[in-house]
Amino acid sequence: MAQWAEAAGKGRSLQGCGAPWGPADIISTVEFNHTGELLATGDKGGRVVIFQREQESKQQPQRRGEYNVYSTFQSHEPEFDYLKSLEIEEKINKIRWLPQHNAAYFLLSTNDKTVKLWKVSERDKRPEGYNLKDEDGRLRDPSMITTLRVPVLRPMDLMVEATPRRVFANAHTYHINSISVNSDYETYMSADDLRINLWNFEITNQSFNIVDIKPANMEELTEVITAAEFHPHHCNAFVYSSSKGTIRLCDMRAAALCDRHAKFFEEPEDPSNRSFFSEIISSISDVKFSHSGRYIMTRDYLTVKVWDLNMENRPMETYQVHDYLRSKLCSLYENDCIFDKFECVWNGSDSVIMTGSYNNFFRMFDRNTKRDVTLEASRENSKPRAVLKPRKVCVGGKRRKDEISVDSLDFSKKILHTAWHPSENIIAVAATNNLYIFQDKVN
Repeated sequence: MAQWAEAAGKGRSLQGCGAPWGPADIISTVEFNHTGELLATGDKGGRVVIFQREQESKQQPQRRGEYNVYSTFQSHEPEFDYLKSLEIEEKINKIRWLPQHNAAYFLLSTNDKTVKLWKVSERDKRPEGYNLKDEDGRLRDPSMITTLRVPVLRPMDLMVEATPRRVFANAHTYHINSISVNSDYETYMSADDLRINLWNFEITNQSFNIVDIKPANMEELTEVITAAEFHPHHCNAFVYSSSKGTIRLCDMRAAALCDRHAKFFEEPEDPSNRSFFSEIISSISDVKFSHSGRYIMTRDYLTVKVWDLNMENRPMETYQVHDYLRSKLCSLYENDCIFDKFECVWNGSDSVIMTGSYNNFFRMFDRNTKRDVTLEASRENSKPRAVLKPRKVCVGGKRRKDEISVDSLDFSKKILHTAWHPSENIIAVAATNNLYIFQDKVN
């Protein structure tokens, strides 16, 4: 296992540490772009903040892992659905980057109802010397124009602009939980509780419904879609997970409406573990294809599972994230924590997986050595570039000096959203309103 040290802890409220923050500053999604040079976060206030990696310099080689604010913009505003008398939150549910093809960057962001395609571009020159406009932009009287000027570009301070290029609205009755860009980079899908829609990036006024699990009678509803993702290499394949703990792989070549799955992944339940909470904790909160496309990783309340696409009857690997909470499910149900939706991520080589827990803990599992570690993202004990010490949770009996008792865990401090750099050991961890960036000590 690598040794991790803090590269940069960012107060995502952007006023710095110790500044007052409110519910709008709570980070709701974190995503690296395809090169790892940019890192985007979305929050409950509908803002997107993009961080850019510091360029390497000979004077300060240690700054290479640092990310600094590159651009901040308001992606979504609160709205009101007058037909249904419902408030539509501005909270950013997901951000997905598109691969870069020119100097500009493109990303998708979504709240509960509307997906937007944003273009983020730099400007360091401005045009001057228009014929029909003066320097302030006011139109000149054509009768006063006696000579023709050739406009020129003059240098100016660097500006980063974010402009909405497409708005994909009015296609979801229920709340959007996932968006995923297809490997053809022409289409993407958005999933809500009961339906998945396929969009073309150029067409905003129509989408194709590719999955619909809404029953004719809503009283017969037994499961909902919790997450969905396209295969990283095959543009026809995608998976979606359900609240019943199952995963369906669909092939768009088979039919236009993919209600009949190609593969169905489900682990038989152990009768000895059956309890009142079994159904709730088996609900899958996140599903991710490995970079290779061979494996699927799923996160439920207590475990992370890795599935082989060629084996549907059980997962290849199961990792216990916080099994010590099994005895606390009753109180976690009462305070609603049992419904928390934790995400999971792969490292660049698919050999290590990471997911969050409570008390600002996050977990890493090495698939090759089978070693695991619990680390903590916190301001109290973080000196700059100090190596993170592994943490241990004590379940019962005598507690050692460096252990923390399961009864003293803070369930209000939770790490739901994490991201891993696509090729290096750099991770981003969102803890409430703070963004922590860690890199391995060798890096």
